Amino acid sequence: MGGRRICVIGTGYVGLVYAVCMAELGHDVIAIDVDAAKIDLLATGKSPIYEPGLDALLRQNLDSGRLRFTTEYAVAEAEFIFLAVSTPSTHEGAADLRHVRAAVQSIAENVQGGHPIIINKSTSPVGTGDTLDYLLSARNGGGEFPIVANPEFLREGCAVEDFFHPDRIVLGARDEQAAQAVAELYAPLNAPIIVTDVKTAEMIKYASNAFLATKISFINEIASICEGVGANVTDVARAMGMDDRIGAKFLEPGLGFGGSCLPKDVRALSYLATVYGAHPQMLSAVLQINADQRRRVIRMLRDALGSLEGRVVTLLGLAFKPGTDDTREAPSVDLARLLMNEGARVHAYDPFAMAPFATMFPDVVMYKDPLAASKDSDAVVVVTEWDEFKNIDLAALNAVMSTPLIADCRNALDRVAVQEAGFAYFGVGFGISGREHLAARAERRASAALAASS
Repeated sequence: MGGRRICVIGTGYVGLVYAVCMAELGHDVIAIDVDAAKIDLLATGKSPIYEPGLDALLRQNLDSGRLRFTTEYAVAEAEFIFLAVSTPSTHEGAADLRHVRAAVQSIAENVQGGHPIIINKSTSPVGTGDTLDYLLSARNGGGEFPIVANPEFLREGCAVEDFFHPDRIVLGARDEQAAQAVAELYAPLNAPIIVTDVKTAEMIKYASNAFLATKISFINEIASICEGVGANVTDVARAMGMDDRIGAKFLEPGLGFGGSCLPKDVRALSYLATVYGAHPQMLSAVLQINADQRRRVIRMLRDALGSLEGRVVTLLGLAFKPGTDDTREAPSVDLARLLMNEGARVHAYDPFAMAPFATMFPDVVMYKDPLAASKDSDAVVVVTEWDEFKNIDLAALNAVMSTPLIADCRNALDRVAVQEAGFAYFGVGFGISGREHLAARAERRASAALAASS
């Protein structure tokens, strides 16, 4: 199949990845965004987001002429229009479709009599396909547009890899020919393709993300129980994951889920359930457990240090996960807010995410490296499991801190090595409090001093 004429509306995380990767597959792609500054930046070959592998593909396809960026709704000649605009949460938790509606209006006004296939990649509630159909028909004098729901399953930090090696491609459509045409776009990927009705495709996205969030909250609740009874959650999770029915992925205890997808999608599905008379108790519990994971860090620090008033706490990692600069709904956001509410002074370091974080928290002091951020700190909190934190020089870290306390909230460090380096260590799911760690450390030092003097 030769290259097709594709328009991608929205150059956020999903839209940009799809625009670049569709161009890499050989299609002629125009990407549209209302943000002129972003479009100007992209036109120079620079990505506004950090995503491994994306920058090189962006420049390569700009140079080839297969990829262009514009603020104009250049959809008149498009055969396929990917809708990839944001759908943020409303106060009630519903998905806000204002950007979707605005994009659809602009499509109808600029399509000039053609009927390109509209592919909805914006995460939007079940029934959005019907809404798009109505809006496009009303704006275009009753003419019908083929609409295909094509939910995305990209993971930040490996989105380019996920695009080219998807687990499955889901297409929801009323028009079988439209579904087949979209399937042909993805043919070079040799991925399983699931064709359903539109509402089922929309539901697959929400159900998938809600299940992943549930696994994360489940293992965090198990971690809390392990702490109470003295069990080791790492061994529990590893043994559980060996069961093919369960699987090891998303069974890592820590600070819970964040980012632009899981929190928003769980809230939206919960809201949708209440609208249709269901009772989403499990989804509500998933969100509550997730919020509690951030509060428990504050409780641990308070338990270990007493009042946090005036204490210096260093956050190592601000992105919601490694491999991205995304701080949307990141645990670091909650931790910074909770710590400052307790009167603590917050220092921070992240290899990629400090700029967006500093915009939200101008009172958080940013540093150029982990050791500088940890100087005179009463506690270091490992928030994001970047490799450089796993390999940090523990002796140098101990030397610069006021109180050698590490809250390893991702269980990313070697617990034995940290304790042997003289730190009080707090992980997730190991059944010992921060105060007990500090007491044990003091006892070891006293024993060593006594042995040395005798």
